[in-house]
Amino acid sequence: MSLAAPFVDGELVTNTSQIAKKETKTSSASANSMDKEAFLQLLVAQMKYQDPLEPTSNTEYISQYATFSELEQMQNMSANMTLSRASEMVGKEVIVESTSDSGKTTTIQGQVESVSYQGNKAYVSIDGTLYSVDDVVQIVDDEYQAGVEAISTINKELEKLPKIEQVTLNDATSILNIYNTYATMTDYQVEMLGEEKEKLISEYVSKLNELLAAAEEAAKNEAAKNENKGDAEEGAENAEGTVTE
Repeated sequence: MSLAAPFVDGELVTNTSQIAKKETKTSSASANSMDKEAFLQLLVAQMKYQDPLEPTSNTEYISQYATFSELEQMQNMSANMTLSRASEMVGKEVIVESTSDSGKTTTIQGQVESVSYQGNKAYVSIDGTLYSVDDVVQIVDDEYQAGVEAISTINKELEKLPKIEQVTLNDATSILNIYNTYATMTDYQVEMLGEEKEKLISEYVSKLNELLAAAEEAAKNEAAKNENKGDAEEGAENAEGTVTE
């Protein structure tokens, strides 16, 4: 399974010019496309200016029109399939690579809100901006998106932590949040996280376990010390009572 956008050591790598400027794209396809009316105009012009000594036969005109009608039906079928494909994207996370007139390409990721059809072309709406369905390079699956969110949570918690050697029990909440999030990730999502981050998480968890074990041992020693102290005091009281009698 390929990633919708690459992760390196748990960091999402995106285009540096990502979402630099949002533009509502308009279609020029209608100006360049050949519709039935334009074809008929050309056909009339051909008949009007044909050589009267060698006129084109009616059979040839009919053949040309039939060929165009077949082509038009194929174009309509293709347009319907494109619109159907675009409609299936509604509600899904997608990645769009949009190229401006100057040749600058930007990468946009977002959820498709709606689909519209303009100038014989389908457009998807992301954050209120229209993008050609042809510019959609990938539909992000649920597992990938869940991995992105999990990695984001882990990175935020890691930012709160000091260096390994400076960790205290006060950092336990952040480390536990990281571990619990990591424990729910699939193998594919862990691969997105990266070996370096996975190793770092393991080191923080090991350090926390050491601190908890040390705290538990200290608590046991303190309890044993208090118990011994109590036994000694009780023994002294008993001895004092015996002497008094």
